[in-house]
Amino acid sequence: MKKRITYNSPVILTFVFVSFAVMVANYLTMGTSNQLLFMTYHSSLASPLTYVRFLTHVLGHSGWTHYIGNMMYILLLGPMLEEKYGSRTMIEIIIITAAVTGIANWVLFPGVALCGASSVVFAFILLTSFTSFREGEIPLTVILVAVIFIGQQVYEGLLMSDNISNSAHIVGGIVGALIGYALNKKV
Repeated sequence: MKKRITYNSPVILTFVFVSFAVMVANYLTMGTSNQLLFMTYHSSLASPLTYVRFLTHVLGHSGWTHYIGNMMYILLLGPMLEEKYGSRTMIEIIIITAAVTGIANWVLFPGVALCGASSVVFAFILLTSFTSFREGEIPLTVILVAVIFIGQQVYEGLLMSDNISNSAHIVGGIVGALIGYALNKKV
């Protein structure tokens, strides 16, 4: 029997490949492409690119280690979520997460530039914990993931200076939890 490779999770795989192309472009342009299109920061609201960057910052990454770390989680969690919720919903989750974290960064942290898919990763992590959610119940896994995750991000945000935007992780996790609840409350 012949085996064939399938494009089993179109949204997730496309996200990974587009992010890879953005990473290559960033490398070839010595950071210019990220600064122009794939990093959100406190720029003028009169610039149309400010609004583009609110969405596209999740495609840019600061380096290969950053890219690989995020893509491993996305490839691990994303296909299961895409199978459960569908491709259209996954696109919506990625766009909502990008927009909320981009706007939150612009409003709350005017001196911080933000790029990377970490907010999407943490949205997926919290969303995954809702896969067995039923109306009238709160799975213990949701509580433990939320407490451990938020506790770690607060701890690292207050006590570590590692150039990681813990606020984006927290916002992404909150978005994932809210969407997970909304998608599963009818079950």
